[in-house]
Amino acid sequence: MEIPAINLKAIVGVHWLLTVWGCMAWLPSSFAWGNFSVLAVGVWAIAHRDSVDAVLLFLVGMAVTILTDMIHFGIYYSLSELASEKGRDVFRFSATAAILSLLLKPASCFFVYQMYRERGGDYNINFGFPSMRRNRDAYQSIDPRQDSASNAASNAAANPFNQAQDPKAPRAY
Repeated sequence: MEIPAINLKAIVGVHWLLTVWGCMAWLPSSFAWGNFSVLAVGVWAIAHRDSVDAVLLFLVGMAVTILTDMIHFGIYYSLSELASEKGRDVFRFSATAAILSLLLKPASCFFVYQMYRERGGDYNINFGFPSMRRNRDAYQSIDPRQDSASNAASNAAANPFNQAQDPKAPRAY
C-alpha cells in the first residue's frame, strides 16, 4: 500500500486555520504562541525544500504541541461554564476547531515524517553528538597482490597536485 503524498503547504494551512479558530474564544495566549511558532517552522520547511533540519524541527514541534494542547484543554475547558448563552456558540465553535486540530496532528506528524525521510533523513535521529564511526574510504589497500599500475593510478587520483619530486631535494612548505 502506497502512502498518499500530502503537501506540506496543506498541512500548515489547515493547522493555521484551525489554530486561528481555536484561539477565538477560550484558549490562552500560550496556546497561540506555541502553535503559531511551530507553524512558523513549518513555513521555514516549505521555503527550504531541501532542508532536513527544518522538516525535523517541524515534526518535533508538532509532536510537542500535541502534549501542550492536551494540557491546555484540560486546564481551560472548564471556562465554558462561565460563558453566557450567546458566548457558548462561539466557545463551541472554537473548541471544536482546536480539538479537530489536535486530532489531525498525529496524522500530520506521520506525513511530515514521510517528508523527512524523502528529504534524506534517516531512521536514527542525530542530535549532533560525536560518534565513533570511521570513514574507511580514504584508506589504501596493503594487499601485495595489487599491481603497481592500479596503485599508481589510485595515488594520482587521490592527490591531483602530486608532482614528481627529487627524493633528495628539500621540501618547500
